[in-house]
Amino acid sequence: MRELTTLTYEEHDLLATVTLDRPGQGNRINVPMVQDLAAVCDHLEDASEARVVVFRGAGGVFSEGIDFGDFDPGKPIDIHGFNKWEKIAVRLERLPKVTVAVVDGPAVGGGFQLALVMDQRIASPRATFRLPEVHLGFLPGMATFRLARYVGLGHAKRLLLCAPALGPDEALRLGIVDRVSSDLDAALAETIAAFGPIHAVTVQLARRLLNESFNTEFEDALGHFLAAQHRAVTQTAFLDTLKRAREPR
Repeated sequence: MRELTTLTYEEHDLLATVTLDRPGQGNRINVPMVQDLAAVCDHLEDASEARVVVFRGAGGVFSEGIDFGDFDPGKPIDIHGFNKWEKIAVRLERLPKVTVAVVDGPAVGGGFQLALVMDQRIASPRATFRLPEVHLGFLPGMATFRLARYVGLGHAKRLLLCAPALGPDEALRLGIVDRVSSDLDAALAETIAAFGPIHAVTVQLARRLLNESFNTEFEDALGHFLAAQHRAVTQTAFLDTLKRAREPR
């Protein structure tokens, strides 16, 4: 993997850790960070043996959102940059790994969006979540699509249109985070252990079917499930399960 300038990447014992790391910049998301995330996705998809990927922020900040320094108000706004960000979000959402966001401090705008694409979210007592984009004259990316799936349409409208800052307890109550703990490392270890054996193919298939369940008719969903199940049961993980079930007890 090429040298990263806005992230740090560590991998050992089947665990990869990606840390957003822009000192003094609130770990804001800029073009180089999107490019670094693309490089990380390439590595995770093609070369990494990690089964769990953890996303964190350096310096007590997860991410304070988009870096407006990438925009020149004197020039036409290029929507291509937003498209690149959404493509990266989808790649992260579909990684053949289990993903966990560990949020300490603010997760604002794009930082909140990044946390939403993870499979699980752990928050410290210092964590806050906010989508201020509508108040700033633009839209909070595909959080307009994902957020209501977690919290329901009514809460999603309030969070997008009124832009309150949510503390960890309310985020937990709404289902935005899965765990709040002052000991983030211990909570992370417990979260990873709860996933049990992680099989990349079945993780991807189960996640895809869950995401499709909100906008797919039952008969179509059944067809998608059967196709996915056919793929799952031909994988080594299920065949090993059958072998173990036949062993003498």
